[in-house]
Amino acid sequence: MKIPASPSEGDVNVSPTRAAWRALLSERARAALDEDERFFLRQSLSTPCLTEIVRAEGAVLTDIDGRRIFDFHGNSVHQLGHGHPKVVAAIRREMETLPFCPRRYANPTATALARRLVGTSPAGLDKVLFAPSGAAAISMALKLARYATGRHKTLSPWDSFHGANLDTIGVGGEALFRSGLGPMAPGAEHLPPLDLARRFFGDDRPFERFADYIDYVLEVQGDVGALIAEPMRWTSVEAPPPDFWPRVRASCARHGALLIFDEIPSCLARTGTLYACEQLGATPDILVIGKGLGGGIMPLAAILAAQRLDCAPEAALGHYTHEKSPVACAAALATLDVIEEEKLIDRARELGVRGLERLHEMKARHPVIRDVRGLGCYFGVEIGGRDPAGFADSLIYRCLARGLSFKLGGGRIVTLCPPLTIPLDEFDAALTILDEALGELRFSG
Repeated sequence: MKIPASPSEGDVNVSPTRAAWRALLSERARAALDEDERFFLRQSLSTPCLTEIVRAEGAVLTDIDGRRIFDFHGNSVHQLGHGHPKVVAAIRREMETLPFCPRRYANPTATALARRLVGTSPAGLDKVLFAPSGAAAISMALKLARYATGRHKTLSPWDSFHGANLDTIGVGGEALFRSGLGPMAPGAEHLPPLDLARRFFGDDRPFERFADYIDYVLEVQGDVGALIAEPMRWTSVEAPPPDFWPRVRASCARHGALLIFDEIPSCLARTGTLYACEQLGATPDILVIGKGLGGGIMPLAAILAAQRLDCAPEAALGHYTHEKSPVACAAALATLDVIEEEKLIDRARELGVRGLERLHEMKARHPVIRDVRGLGCYFGVEIGGRDPAGFADSLIYRCLARGLSFKLGGGRIVTLCPPLTIPLDEFDAALTILDEALGELRFSG
């Protein structure tokens, strides 16, 4: 099977640069990776791994050889940094009193979290369901849309990502996750990627034309149950203009389709608001959240839905064993407390201004940088030149060697996702590593 050269969701682990990186590791680190590969199935974006991590604290990972690595990747779960003491303490307390609760019973911790989420969510999202993973939460949202509308068709952008399960890759659009697997979910239809609006609709009001196209598809099809999308494509760090989602929101309402926003990576203060959609002018019918909801420790995701969608009491929308995990819910409550007490929404905005200023300075000095983007404390540095994917691949290993970890989106976009709790000196030091690595690599324009 041919592996796509530039997957959107992350950097692959089969490049020649990865092999050269591994050869430079210590004998101890290579032995740990050999043991990992002995037992884990190999897969792109995972095993074979980079090295072995033995400690995670704050914004720093420590590897088997004692090297400290600034974690600007974190799988987008670490708004609070790794191992925030208030989250750890909440987990310990809950484990001592209510380590598990069968889903047929209510438990006060899960109820408290549901109440808290409804109280902080965009207006009109008054019902909640929990799940042990983001992909499971997406599945629940898709089920609910079918029950609520009586329709099974979905619209979603190509190159989108909504989880790696077989049903979620059907509505997702990344070749890396779909290639060679045969038929996908029935009724899943796709739109052009948001970040390619100009390519498909021209330079003259491309997003207005895109919104008109979506309205046309919804009208002509007449049987689309839901449009599902990330309000901002996370791996390209590009948000559409502020009038785009309100127009799409109106089209969905007019044609009887639900609007589902996947904010699994972008929720909970990261973008400078609790939810990214608060900045983009539209409230969905169903909002899916996850990643950092469990404080970067416990797996937990949720859907927040409009009251009118409480319409399937005889169905099993989730039915997951750990659906109302008291321990995970305790972690989430502590997470929301920390976001409020430490003013992390304001902190995300502060770091966003500081980070964009540094990155624009780098762009002025490094011609390989084609564009710099950001929303709150999340940044995208788009690499240009004749071989952007090759340059970006070299860049990531140069930065890793210096102590900075990040993700590549689309094979060419350096995505920087630090904890909101990172000290300013560590934030600045990490960006200095990126700056110096850019200066060391040869640019072919």
